[in-house]
Amino acid sequence: MKLGLALLILVSTLIAQKVPIKAIAIPLADHYAGIIAYEKYKDKMKYADYKILILPGPKLVRRYFRSKKDADIAFNVAPMVMDMYAKNPNFRWVSLIHRDGNALAVNKSFNDYIHLNPDKTQRKADNKVANAIKAIKKNTHKTVEIAVPSLLATHTTVLYKYLKDHNLTFSIEQNIADVSLRIVKPPKSIAYLKTKTIQKKAAAFEQSLPWVDIIETQDRGYIAWYSKDVMKHKNGHVECIIIAKDEVIKKKTKALKEVIYFIHKAGLDIERARIHGGKEFDEIISMIRHHIPKHTVKAIKESLRPDIMAINYKNLNVDANAKESFRKIMDLAFEAKFIKTKIDIDALADEQFSTKITLKAVETK
Repeated sequence: MKLGLALLILVSTLIAQKVPIKAIAIPLADHYAGIIAYEKYKDKMKYADYKILILPGPKLVRRYFRSKKDADIAFNVAPMVMDMYAKNPNFRWVSLIHRDGNALAVNKSFNDYIHLNPDKTQRKADNKVANAIKAIKKNTHKTVEIAVPSLLATHTTVLYKYLKDHNLTFSIEQNIADVSLRIVKPPKSIAYLKTKTIQKKAAAFEQSLPWVDIIETQDRGYIAWYSKDVMKHKNGHVECIIIAKDEVIKKKTKALKEVIYFIHKAGLDIERARIHGGKEFDEIISMIRHHIPKHTVKAIKESLRPDIMAINYKNLNVDANAKESFRKIMDLAFEAKFIKTKIDIDALADEQFSTKITLKAVETK
């Protein structure tokens, strides 16, 4: 009896000694590694009492991170982080949360001009979508509407690069260019495209996985291309990154390092599971759906297909490769006037949280 009480006191003491690390995320495939780290490893952490809060959109993540004292780290899109840092540089970039990860989805009216290959592995960021935009505008005398989650989303910068590469123009919710951008939150993008289809209007949205896969698996539209084929970069382009408040870095260093280590480890767990399939993959999917039930099993599996590799969770360190990709996104976002000023990337970046585990090769056998 005394031994049991002593053990209980010991466990309670150890839990009390843990430092809270609260992560703010949104319901995207981008942030799956953060979820898996919580589900698989939160009880194995010695220093961190790790929690994750899922919010509906990036603007809410920004607001919560800024206004709430308990928000230690956030997973947010690169251009929005640039804008945040330019206005108040009281945080640092401590890791990536994934690489690549968004795509352009079109409705059936749009696809009538493209005739996409039924095999998704064959869909590339070629001139088919661009030619369709030109044809739709010529036939309807109207600009083509494409929804994006935010002007400060990496997705919008990727779309801008595609349009620029094909000599197409854009405007913001105005009928004065080839493409009109409309702001639609990721979870509402399904309904948005459905409405346009009912109206028999060609439309599209640029969003994160698995929302684009939900569209196709529910037979409401098609994935036209993936961001990895537009913003090509070794290991995959930067999209969402992990930022931590300066105060957290200073006072909770050991706990933060532990959380990032396990997020990197969870990323490799996802990579291994997507290759092997079976029970391991089913368990990963179950963990994801516990936090984001609107992500269907079929859509998650499509988003994580190893033969497409539309998103990956490897090489998550803040290093020269990541900085180079971040800089390319910043230059494009500035050129498109999504951000008003460029920032000092080296000042933003904190490389002390890099791990060796994220660089490990994934077992394929």
